[in-house]
Amino acid sequence: MTVARQQLGRSAERLAASRLAAAGFSILGRNVRIRMAEVVGEIDLIALDGDALVFVEVKAGRTSSSAGPERPALAVGPRKRRRLRRLATAWLAQAERPPRFGVLRFDVVGVRVDACGRLAAFEHLRGAF
Repeated sequence: MTVARQQLGRSAERLAASRLAAAGFSILGRNVRIRMAEVVGEIDLIALDGDALVFVEVKAGRTSSSAGPERPALAVGPRKRRRLRRLATAWLAQAERPPRFGVLRFDVVGVRVDACGRLAAFEHLRGAF
């Protein structure tokens, strides 16, 4: 992955965390790394939305890009969804004090920026999978 792509992703994650917090979400973790025997990876955001514990995948893209789907949020396919479910299960298993929640949810946030790096589109899919 190029440095520019990493910077775009980190910027999109910061923007998503900020927007979700402004919408009333309590952000519990950002870029949470999981390292267990059966699963290794990172969860972009973990948050509470009322009584829902939400695992958020953030996808970023540029308006000028012809690669990938038109909407970044659509880039989370079946394989990524399975991986996120395993990561969430591992996080819950290793958490010393998991938060109280009534519902478990997986959201996807898609961010698109223009050639100058300005926000062109922000899409939040609640309960995406």
